[in-house]
Formats: sequence, C-alpha cells, structure tokens
Amino acid sequence: MSTTTQARPRPPVGGRGMPGMGMPVEKPKNFGPSAKRLAARLHPERVALAVVVLLCVASVAFAVAGPKVLGHATDIIFGGVLARMRDVPGAGIDFSALAGVLTWVLGLYLASSLFGWVQGRLLNDVVQRVVYRLREDVEAKLHRLPLRYFDRQPRGELLSRVTNDIDNISTTLQQTLSQLLTSLLTVVGVVVMMLTISPLLALIALAVIPLSVVVTGVIGKRAQKKFVAQWRQTGALNAHIEEAFTGHQLVTVFGRQRESEAEFRRRNDELFESAHGAQFISGLIMPAMMFLSNLSYVVVAVVGGLRITSGTMTLGEVQAFIQYSRQFTQPLTQVASMANLMQSGVASAERVFELLDAEEQEPDPREAAVAAQRRGRVEFEHVSFSYREDQPLIEDLSLVAEPGQTVAIVGPTGAGKTTLVNLILRFYELDGGRITLDGVDVRSMRREDLRSQVGMVLQDTWLFGGTIRDNIAYGRPEATEEEILAAARATFVDPFVRSLPDGYDTVIDEEGTNVSAGQKQLLTIARAFLASPSLLILDEATSSVDTRTESLVQHAMAALRSSRTSFVIAHRLSTIRDADLILVMEEGRIVEQGTHDQLLEREGAYRRLYNAQFAAATS
Repeated sequence: MSTTTQARPRPPVGGRGMPGMGMPVEKPKNFGPSAKRLAARLHPERVALAVVVLLCVASVAFAVAGPKVLGHATDIIFGGVLARMRDVPGAGIDFSALAGVLTWVLGLYLASSLFGWVQGRLLNDVVQRVVYRLREDVEAKLHRLPLRYFDRQPRGELLSRVTNDIDNISTTLQQTLSQLLTSLLTVVGVVVMMLTISPLLALIALAVIPLSVVVTGVIGKRAQKKFVAQWRQTGALNAHIEEAFTGHQLVTVFGRQRESEAEFRRRNDELFESAHGAQFISGLIMPAMMFLSNLSYVVVAVVGGLRITSGTMTLGEVQAFIQYSRQFTQPLTQVASMANLMQSGVASAERVFELLDAEEQEPDPREAAVAAQRRGRVEFEHVSFSYREDQPLIEDLSLVAEPGQTVAIVGPTGAGKTTLVNLILRFYELDGGRITLDGVDVRSMRREDLRSQVGMVLQDTWLFGGTIRDNIAYGRPEATEEEILAAARATFVDPFVRSLPDGYDTVIDEEGTNVSAGQKQLLTIARAFLASPSLLILDEATSSVDTRTESLVQHAMAALRSSRTSFVIAHRLSTIRDADLILVMEEGRIVEQGTHDQLLEREGAYRRLYNAQFAAATS
C-alpha cells in the first residue's frame, strides 16, 4: 500500500450549523426570460388553457355587450319622458320594450357569470397541476444534486426555495392568470364597442394607454429589484432561524442569545427594508393608474355632453360609452395593480430555476456493471481526492479490505477518516484512481445498486416520524415482524422497547425527543442490522451508548461482522481492538497500519493515541 497525502483541508462547510451563510448570491435573471420560462411550464396544459380562453372570451363578450344593450333602455326611458314633456299624444315610456331590453341585459350578465365561474374552476385545476409538476421537478432535482451542492447551501435557504418560493409562484399564477386574461380580453372587447359608438371619444379614452405603459414600466422596474432582494433575504432569515432553533441548546449554554437575537434583528431589518420598499414602490402603480383613469373619465364626460347637445349622439350612447370607458380603465388598473404580485412571483421563480439549473452529479451509466457475487471486497487503487482543487487531500492512496475483514480507521478529528467511506459510497467523486467493490469500479455501478449493498450507522443519529417498528424497517420495508424482532434482539433494542407502554408501536417524533440518545443510536444500529448489507460502515456508531450497552453491542457487531466487510471509524480505541486491520490517519495521510498489538509494539502514532486516551481516562 502506498500513500502520499497532504494535510486535509476542511470541506467547504462543516457538518453542523448552517454552512455558506456568507457565500455570494448569484445575480438573478431578468424579469423577461424568467417570466417566459415560467409561462413555458404551462405548455402541457395547452388544451385546457385553450378551453379556458374560449370560456373567458364568452364571459367577456356577454359582459361587454351589456352596457350597449342597457343604453337602449336609457334611450327608451329618455325618449318616453321627453315625448311626455312635449305633450305628444299617447307618448310615454314603452314599458314592454323596456322589459324586453332589461331581460336581455339580465340574461347577458347571468351567462357571463356562469362562463366566468366555469373558466375560473378549470383554470384553478390547471394552475395546481403546473405547481404539482414543479414540486415534483424540484424533488427529483434534489436527488440528482451532488453532496457538494448541499455543503454550500444553508438548509434554511434551500427550504425557503422549496416551500416559500413555490407557494408564492402558486399564488401568483392563481391570482394573475385569470385576472390577466379577463382584463386583456375586456380591453379588446371594450375598445371594439367604443369604436362602434364614437371613434372620437374612443381616441380620447385610448390616449391613456401609452401613459399607463410608461408609468407601469418605470415603477415596475424599480420594484423588481426590491422583490428579488426581498425573497433572497427571506431565505437568509430562514437559514438563521433554522440554525438558531437547531442549535438552541448550544446557544443557551454558551450565552449567545444576545448575539443570536442581534443577528436576527439585523436580517429581519434587511428583510423589512426590502419588503417595505418593494410594496411601497409597486403600490404607487395603483394610485397613478386611478389618476389617469379619472382624468380620462372627466374628458370623456365633457366631450360626450357636448355631442349630446349637438345631436350627434344619444344619451344612451354616451351612457354606454362612459360605462365602457370605466370598463376600459378598470382592467388596465387591475393589470397594473397585479404588477407587484407578478414581480414577486417571477422573483421566486428565478430562485427556483436557479435550483433546477444547478450542476448535477454524474449520471449513472446506462449499462450498469453488477458484481458476479456479493462478497464485500473493497480496494482503493491509487485514489486521489480533494474538496478544493487548490488543496489536495488524498493522493495515490491504495488499500485492500478483504471479504469479512474489519478495517478500523483512527486518528484525530479532521484527519480524513470519514472522507474515505464517503468516497466508497460515491457521496463525492474521485479526482483520480478508482475504488472497486467485488472487482467492479463503483463508478460503473448505479448509485442505488452500490448503496443497497452498504449499511451505515453514523455518529449523528437520525430517526423519522413514525413508530419504532417503522424506523427499524426503514432500510428494508418488506421485512417480516420476526426479522424486525430478531434485529432488535441482536442489537439489544428489544428490552427497552418492551418497557415502553406501546412497545414497537411507540410513535417517535421527528426529533426523537421521546427516546434517549443511546436508545436512538441502538435503533439506528438495528436498522443497519436488518438491512443485512455486504458492507458495513460504522462511523462512531457507539459514541452515544453507555459503557455497559457498548459492551453488549460490540458482541452483536462482532457476530454481524463475521461474514461482512466492515469499515469502523472510531475515536474510542477500546472499540476496535479486535479489528483485522487498523489504519492510523494524520492530516489526510495513513501513517500506520496493522493490528492492535502490532501498532502498540511500534510505539508510533497509534501508541501515542492509545496512551493519551487511557491516560486521560485514568487521570
């Protein structure tokens, strides 16, 4: 075995706490490209959207026709009143004609409402399916991302993108698509009706459009930057909160509550400023549009009155036109008022698209290799690896773990012990050399096939919300009750579980607060036992177990390791005395290897570790 390694740098982030808090944020995409990409996700729903458009056209058409028909009713009333004032014989209001017109108006508005309701219901289904697929894409993407990506992303920030930002996209699509479609069609319909009544008044009303576009564009451009900052700072605040809550005990023990509160206030203030600025700036659109709308309304009313007195228009036509002018400016105002929501939704879409565009891990080979027989032989052949290109960690490392052999890896914290087993599992890709499992290069295997042969027990225990039975069977859901009980007995889980009121049906919360740290560790060991892998990786697996239980678990592990290759990472040297091979690592290098007795006789690094540990234990 040849080993030439250099000092191990720390990975980009630590295993605990919140990594990457100070990392630079990439410049977000422009509004246009992101909005187009978000709209492209509606393409699978094009048939349903076509039906939505047709229903919306029908609804708007009936609604737009209403004022003109209602204008005839006004003319009937005005004509009848005017004829009576002139004492025309038999003159008066034609109530029969008036009733017919009003019936038509009622029917038009009822039909418009019905089509609008159906269109809204169908569009809601479309939006929910689009967001459903987006969540699926994000979930699938997370499984294709390399571990390096998660090393560089604060958990709170990542969770904010997966939850808050997607929810914001859903809200934006739900509230804007229907209103935007209805508003645009209403504008088109109203313009057509206004032109048929009076081209002159139509030109006066249309003059507000370029002014509206300019106002919306200027204000919206300023608001977009604020919304991007708002959602970025929302993610940063969530990251800090997640970190503070996860490490609440440490924050309290070390008296860092004031510093944590100060950091929270700083990030909360930043979020307040960006959110306040975004809402304030975008909120200017609505008053500006209302001012332009009212200005247009006054001009139309004055000119319309003059045309009535000149006899070129009837009162009903002017009334209908005024209604249309209000209907014309109202959808423009609604579109403008939706600008802040659209800006916010696109800002969230940018953040989600950044996640979807992140570089993925190397894909599994199409024709995956499979070992002829699962024996658990692991070989490192001239392996090189580094977390950073400019800081090599492992160079030209070679070693062999024979089937059934127990290989213990010891050394001070940061020596690179966990890195070796992470490379076996392909959590990180090699820079050079190769690792084989039963003669097959792990890079030529599917990750699922590779990891299905490995059972892993970590120092950091992790239990899932569910029963104790579910947690033991997590790695092998098809296991029978007898197999679960056998694994529990082998790992000494059975005695303490039977002392619980609900036994194996005891529900464990996600944090595992209703069982002790040692009991959680035993449950994770039982989980690995039940999976029955050909290769075991035990990373400080007994660190949270008391001395008496540790002795029992060591006997169980010895029986389990008899037919399996095992890599044991340990700080407590008493747990690896019986290992077939002990590797001693310092600063990323394997400085010694041999059995426990051989290494003690050499009086080298292992002997120093051993003496330091047991001298500390007896002092």
